[in-house]
Amino acid sequence: MIALLLALGSSLAYGCADFLGGLGAQKAHVLRTVMIAAPASLVVELLLWPVLGASFSAGALGWGAASGVASAAAFTLLYRTLAIGPMNVLSPVTALVSAALPVGVGLLQGERLSVVGLVGLPLALMAVVLVSAGHGAGTARPSRTALLLAFGAGAAIALQLIFLHQAPSDSGVAPLIVGRAVSSGVTLAAAGVMYRRLGSERPAYAMSAAAGVLDSVANLLFLLAARSGDLAVVALIVALYPASTILLARGVLAERVHRGQLVGLGTAAVAVSLLTLT
Repeated sequence: MIALLLALGSSLAYGCADFLGGLGAQKAHVLRTVMIAAPASLVVELLLWPVLGASFSAGALGWGAASGVASAAAFTLLYRTLAIGPMNVLSPVTALVSAALPVGVGLLQGERLSVVGLVGLPLALMAVVLVSAGHGAGTARPSRTALLLAFGAGAAIALQLIFLHQAPSDSGVAPLIVGRAVSSGVTLAAAGVMYRRLGSERPAYAMSAAAGVLDSVANLLFLLAARSGDLAVVALIVALYPASTILLARGVLAERVHRGQLVGLGTAAVAVSLLTLT
């Protein structure tokens, strides 16, 4: 139950962070947004160090660094994807890929579910599809480039979660600190190389920083959830993050919410209820 609650909190934080990051990337080059978001995340994790502790073992350093590279790619690809839009069409690709890879890894590592869990798992996957999908009249079709970016973003998110899960369970927030330091360094280096291509538009500083802070909170909640529960289950719950992105897009940007997405929210509630019984 604790793991599922943490996973739900992580999902909510990821969805809000993605919405703000996508909006920020509409106002300036995506790297300008990430240049603010990634260091903001690092500040949050450094503040958590004295509270939650950190053990910088070889495993924490290695897996943390790997998650940082994946995080930098996820930040850039996802925010660029959401900036192209429409958010409520591209979300299913990132959500499905970011869910499927960790679930597969968890099952390959020997995680087992009860009969109830075996029912809840496909229901949760179905909920990810339904809650993320947007189609029908009034909804724009995404470009091929946007779809490819969405697929890449989902893969990067999945790898970030997998790498964080592989870090030693007694390492505290060390993997998060190392990962965010690496992702910040990679982002700043890429921005330096591409400086002339970034344009003159000023980024949305507050929006970008808020996205980074929320992403850091989401990473922390995921790490705590994965340490107290199964990766296969936790990753699926976290993959419901498009729900909050879509609801925000509906309320702020007036993007259309399809009836199937509402069915998906109900399916998600049933799936989470079943998974709590495992």
